[in-house]
Parts: sequence; structure tokens; C-alpha cells
Amino acid sequence: MKVLILGSGVVGVTSAYYLARQGHEVTVVDRQPSPALETSYGNAGQVSFGFSSPWAAPGIPQKAVKWMFQEHAPLKIQPKMDPTMARFMMQMLGNCNPERYAVNKERMVRVAEHSRACINALREETGIRYEDRQRGLLQLFRSEAQVEAVGKDMKVLEQCGVRHRLLGGDELAAVEPALARVPGKFVGGLHLPDDQTGDCYLFANRLADHCRERLGVEFRFNVEIQRLKRSAGRIESVVTNVGELTADAYVVCLGSYSPFLVKDMDIRLPIYPVKGYSLTVPVTDDGGAPQSTVMDESFKVAISRFDDRIRVGGTAELASYNLDLLERRRATISMVVSDIFPEGGDVAKAEFWTGLRPMTPDSTPIIGATRVDNLWLNTGHGTLGWTMSCGSGQLLADLMSGRGPAIDPSGLDVSRYAA
Repeated sequence: MKVLILGSGVVGVTSAYYLARQGHEVTVVDRQPSPALETSYGNAGQVSFGFSSPWAAPGIPQKAVKWMFQEHAPLKIQPKMDPTMARFMMQMLGNCNPERYAVNKERMVRVAEHSRACINALREETGIRYEDRQRGLLQLFRSEAQVEAVGKDMKVLEQCGVRHRLLGGDELAAVEPALARVPGKFVGGLHLPDDQTGDCYLFANRLADHCRERLGVEFRFNVEIQRLKRSAGRIESVVTNVGELTADAYVVCLGSYSPFLVKDMDIRLPIYPVKGYSLTVPVTDDGGAPQSTVMDESFKVAISRFDDRIRVGGTAELASYNLDLLERRRATISMVVSDIFPEGGDVAKAEFWTGLRPMTPDSTPIIGATRVDNLWLNTGHGTLGWTMSCGSGQLLADLMSGRGPAIDPSGLDVSRYAA
């Protein structure tokens, strides 16, 4: 089968890899000059399978009101007359209850745990390296209330067989030695020893090279995707600035821009761009820097270690498709990394970046078929595209090939929003 993948972010590239491995003729198209130059470029660097949790959670509405008045809040909303934003927020609020949280958490962990197995096998098969480390993730708590609240997540982790351990404040430095330099700052932490870190941009580019050289995948860059052309209930072609491109099947991996492409097919994707920021900080003292990933629960900021860099990612901003770099957001993530690892890196020399995370109101990605026979989706991964990319790509390839999928795909396709 000839497959055309629309988008060359990490989800598009991994989809290409798994489809090509199953014998399909794959072409990837993108408006950028090379892979992973948009949301996949500067993400937080955490491959956090066990940390896969919905943003829509009990208590979030109350917290959101409080965050409006905080300087360094993890969520910011830019007020504007935007009916799409209003609809997304209402749908998200509908998921902020214990019942929906449990359903969404299970779906996310299901995909994430499958992705863990997939990326481990991929790394062994391809031999690619991407400044990766397999040393776990440490979620840091500044209050006893946070320690108590994590109990619900731990129950889901236990049900899904995810290794985890709750640590006291005096045990944290055994996992992240640099925390010994800031004693008393945290009351505890949740350690997920099987989580990983790595540079998503390097991963996507090196996997794309492997796909091109070993699997015959064609990448076509600087191609503006304009619209889908439909005939007799099927996609006939993709109209682009270089002409019409045809295939037997089409896969939309366009992140936050996916809804625009499929709306003329009467498919409504409840995906909204949640703007995130990151800093890439040069390491100045290895002993004072993180060795893997830490997540500050209070500020929702992740700090990950690459070879000689620290990636700091955080804040969620509802601001439509605006990509302005706001210094007040930089101040928040700079404050957090300086507070936790004051001697680890030179924040003054950091690269500042922003990108749009494709968030669904239930935080779960959209993977699978659509009402259009040959149109497929792999999008809406929110903050966890890097984490879920391999599992999502492998699942999609199984479904498109008519194989029995490795995991239960129920609740993952777009039909769950039909009601």
C-alpha cells in the first residue's frame, strides 16, 4: 500500500518508520525544510511513560482561578474573543472529574507503556542515539498536600504495572545527587525508574535518516499542504503548492494544525494549541546538574539532562496560534531551574524557544481510522508527543495493515467525541 504521511514531526517520522517496516511504500511531506522543526524541536526532553497524566483533573478549575493571580503560574490564559478556545475549555472542564480522569489516565498510560516497549526495541534495532539516558524521572513535591494527592496516580500506575516509588525528602539526593545542594526544598518525590530522556529533534532526524537509507521512505520538504481532495467517500489526493499528491492511504500528523485540514471532510477534531516554552542551558557543573529528568509539581516545569545541555520546559498558555516569545514566561522557567539546580548551568546563555502542543480536552491522543475510508489520524498528543510517538506509530501501522494490534485501541480514535 502506498501511504502519504502529512507532517514530519516526531509522530510523523515514527509513523513512517513502523509503516515502512510493515512493507508499505511511504512518503512524508512537510512545509519545513527538514524534520522536527516545529513542536518537536525544543520540547522538554522527557520520555515520561509513567508520568502520562491528563491535564484535565479534579481540582484544576479551582487551581486555574488561583493561577490567574500568580506571577509564576503553570497555566496562563490570554483573554480573547475566541469561540474555539471557549469550546475547548468547556470540554476540558467536562473531564475534570474523578470518573473521566481515571478513564483518560488509563488510556494515556496504555499508549505510553506500549511506547516504552517500542522505543526500547527501536533503539536496539536501529542503533540510533539522541543524547538519550535511561535513568528515570523524579516528580518533586514542595508540600505534603502534593504528596497526598499523588496517591490516586500511584493506584493507576500499580494497575498498569508501572514501577514507581514514593520517596521522602531525605531520599531524593540518592536519585538526583545535585538535590543535596538544596536541602529542605522538597518534602518528597515520586520516582519512576523506567522513564527516559533524550533530544526529540535529534531522535526524529536520525530516525528519518534511517527510514530514508534503510527502509526506502521518501521525504518531501518545503511542500505546503493546502487541502484534501475527496471523491466518492475517499481521499483522492492532497493539493499542495507543488501539485496534487496521491496515495492509497493518507495519515494526518499535523499536530495543532490537524483540525484545519480535516474540517472539510466533516471531521471535527477538538484539538487546541497549548503554547509551551523551553530553555536549553549549557552545563557548567556536572555535579550540580540533573542526571535525568525532574518535574517540579508546583510549577509544572520539567528539567532534563542531555550530554552537555539542560533542557527546561514548562508553562501552558492558551493564546491561539501566537508564537511570540514572552520574557515573562522565560522568567518562570528560568526561576525554576535556578531554584533547583543553581550551580548546574549558565541560564544567561540559554536558547529560548516556544512551540504549540496539540492538546485534546481529555489529554488523550487521537489514533486510528476516520469516517473517510482511507484517511487516518495520529495527532493530538499534547505535551506527550515525544513520549507516545513510538507506541502511537506502531499501533497505527498495525491498524492500517489489518493486523491484530499489540494493545487495545478502544477509546483512542476520533469516534470517542461523537457524542
